[in-house]
Amino acid sequence: MAFIGREYELQTLNRLADQPGFHMCVVYGRRRIGKTALLSRFCENRKSLWFTAREQSSAGNLRDFSQAIYRFFSIPTEAGSMANWVDALNFIAQQAKKQLDQPFVFVFDEFPYAALSERSLPSIFQIAIDHVFKDTNVTLILCGSNEGFMESDVLSSKSPLYGRRNAQIKLQAFDMFDAVKFLPTASSWEDKVNYYAALGGTPYYLEQIDHSLSFAQNIANLCFSMSGILYEEPAMLMRQELREPALYNSLLDAIGAGCTKPKEIAEHAGVDHNSVGAYLKTLQSLGLIERTVPFGDNPASSRKGLWGFRDPFFAYWYRFVSPATALIETSTAQAAAHYATSGEVFSTYVGHQFESICLQWLLRQCRQGPIDFSPTSYGRWWGNDSEARARADIDIVMADSLHRTVLLGECKWRNSINETEAIETLKRREKLISTKGRRSYYFFTKNPPASSTRDKSNLDPSLTIVDAATMLADQNEPHS
Repeated sequence: MAFIGREYELQTLNRLADQPGFHMCVVYGRRRIGKTALLSRFCENRKSLWFTAREQSSAGNLRDFSQAIYRFFSIPTEAGSMANWVDALNFIAQQAKKQLDQPFVFVFDEFPYAALSERSLPSIFQIAIDHVFKDTNVTLILCGSNEGFMESDVLSSKSPLYGRRNAQIKLQAFDMFDAVKFLPTASSWEDKVNYYAALGGTPYYLEQIDHSLSFAQNIANLCFSMSGILYEEPAMLMRQELREPALYNSLLDAIGAGCTKPKEIAEHAGVDHNSVGAYLKTLQSLGLIERTVPFGDNPASSRKGLWGFRDPFFAYWYRFVSPATALIETSTAQAAAHYATSGEVFSTYVGHQFESICLQWLLRQCRQGPIDFSPTSYGRWWGNDSEARARADIDIVMADSLHRTVLLGECKWRNSINETEAIETLKRREKLISTKGRRSYYFFTKNPPASSTRDKSNLDPSLTIVDAATMLADQNEPHS
């Protein structure tokens, strides 16, 4: 498959490597996110020493590392293993000094595997960087999937490597508009939204789609079968990243069941109320869940924060797949798979993901230029509407403090809606946002609006109506 997206990340890496002297970049992100594909693309036309550590002893990794060094420098591999990690790094640096006119990239992939079996490795690298690599034209890339380790043992101020990097890249999942480039070209715009709502933007997940099958068939094969490649994916990730995977799985099950507040999550998962906050923050650091507060509230002090999934695949898996595990393990999950790919419940779930897609589209339009808006803050608002004496929410709120403008958005993933009423409700709720500034309104719909609604919007310069097919027709902006 052709390489997709990652233009910003490639620019960062190329900028470093094209400068003379030694540079170090840390690249990390959870498994399956596309780190190896990114680095392979970056190294495509560069001289590169590449080593991938494994979950084995320090001696085993050192032996394999030595063989990679010998091959790169055209030394007979029968030379045997280097005596130690210090000698191996010194050898690379000394060779690099002999050929300053031939800069190269040194990729140490899955660095945590080697460092967990050789705890002094970060210190060894720090000494080598400070004393022998500093006078070379080497671009060192330390890469890893264990996000906790990379942040605490490589990037944090407590790490021996702190202050040595010139850049760091935390690789994220693709947004909807890069993710669709992986999808079958014959997919309808609705299927494309469904695929993103179920699989999110992780390249590996999207690459598993069989283009000869329908959306429902693909999801059934991937998630609702014990042999499905994504059935065990959440469990595998948590076993890799976390010490108590069963506990974290219970927390995610609670969120998948609709619990949003720490007390509710703790009770559903059977976890002590006093400790649940720390566990939730750990899951947040992995990019699986997030805590949101109403637009305008201070996240540090707001008591209205709600927890929910950040990653669509995990949202889908814990909403639909996890409750069906007993059926899946007895090969009787056909009805559960149908329920999870069609019908009102699935459509409601997609509607929540549609809000995120609309926000992604707005942010892209702001970056690209069609929308003259510089978002300095954005989010969602919910709370009490005292005038209507009811609870209310606004799907999207964006503020441009530089130009004193506020954008309000309503997202409707329904086949039939009262468009006029929905637009009037959105405009009426603008007073619930205390941020001052000129208002503009965006009304997002699943299907194209009625001609009468479109005619009204043409007469209202503050209102823009966008349907899903129109959003998906414009996918030209590079990923950033």
